[in-house]
Amino acid sequence: MFNARIHTDYIGLTALILVGLSWIIFCVIFRLRKRPPQAKEAKRDPVAKWGMVLQGCGFWLVWLFRRSDWWPISGWIAAEIILGTVAVALAYASCWLCYSAVKTLGKQWTYAARVIEGHELITGGPYALVRNPIYLGMFGLVVATGLVLAKWWALLLAIIFFLAGNQIRVRAEERLLREAFGPRFEEYVRNVPAFFPRIQ
Repeated sequence: MFNARIHTDYIGLTALILVGLSWIIFCVIFRLRKRPPQAKEAKRDPVAKWGMVLQGCGFWLVWLFRRSDWWPISGWIAAEIILGTVAVALAYASCWLCYSAVKTLGKQWTYAARVIEGHELITGGPYALVRNPIYLGMFGLVVATGLVLAKWWALLLAIIFFLAGNQIRVRAEERLLREAFGPRFEEYVRNVPAFFPRIQ
């Protein structure tokens, strides 16, 4: 019994460390990326900032409300291995998705909901799978972190907050894109899901 507990502790701790490292990578993607020349802004939607606040609450919840015993995820070795592996894989896949999306956007990427002069409708790379791959990657990090660290009720609340914030930001951004691209954007919306990829 004692040895089993030690094993689950180490498995959970390893998963937590690896997910924590993925957050460092996530921050590096946005902070240390090569920044293209600034483009002149054409239009912005200020409502999106409230969505950002709610998404931030989701991140905050999974980090603040930790399980009383930090490391074990479930207490069973088999479940520890499965959940830990899923969490780590999800975290790094999410980082890759964010990196790929930011790279694809180039100078058009920004925290704010805006369009710039000469804005292009990006439909390639990860944007061929979902219309909002960066938000999907951020959501994956919330879930991965919650699996290895948070109390279950906190993870559930984090998901609710994040998805609510995501909805606000997506609606604000897509209003701007509809105004800018009209029928071209509507066709893109019909063919590509907003958040979760379609399973063929």
